[in-house]
Amino acid sequence: MSFRLGDLLLVIDVQVDFLPGGALAVPDGDAVIAPINRLIGQAPHVVLTQDWHPAGHISFASTHGGRAPFETVELAYGAQVLWPDHCVQGSAGAAFHPDLLTDRAELVVRKGHHPEVDSYSAFMEADRVTRTGLAGALRERGISRVLVCGLALDYCVAWSALDAREAGFEVAVIADATRGIARDSISAAWARMEAAGIGRVSAGELTG
Repeated sequence: MSFRLGDLLLVIDVQVDFLPGGALAVPDGDAVIAPINRLIGQAPHVVLTQDWHPAGHISFASTHGGRAPFETVELAYGAQVLWPDHCVQGSAGAAFHPDLLTDRAELVVRKGHHPEVDSYSAFMEADRVTRTGLAGALRERGISRVLVCGLALDYCVAWSALDAREAGFEVAVIADATRGIARDSISAAWARMEAAGIGRVSAGELTG
């Protein structure tokens, strides 16, 4: 399997705060940078996403008095995991990792910028109502297949892949160009994606 004309490489959240030493680091997260850079060099189309929270975002534990990171609370749109403050707009932690090759990106989708709604997916906010507009932009560009990579597999990568599939695109996740947070949630994410008809490929299959 190699890249096709209508393919999009969707690179999820390769940002300083999600990499080792960051506020919400994904274990081994920096291992995705080299394969993603190779993919960016060959993909016909590239879109990047960037977590982009205002200070005091509703998903931050610090916004909820007495709550600790990784607790769950009920919000208007459902259950919400509370996170350490991360990827605050304009901060060093919100920047793309300096080694990531960003020049070929046709579009950067900033998500999580609504103060009262969290966002994992590149296509749909966590309220499952507010759309980012990415699906329409991809259709206008003639995209038929979305290849997803980046961080973190069990959250933003999986949610983005599932929403891309629901939007009608053929979808595959590039297994060696993503990392997740926890073994159980990684396994559950792969199971959900497989059930939705999402494929699993390797970077080598696409770049030769």
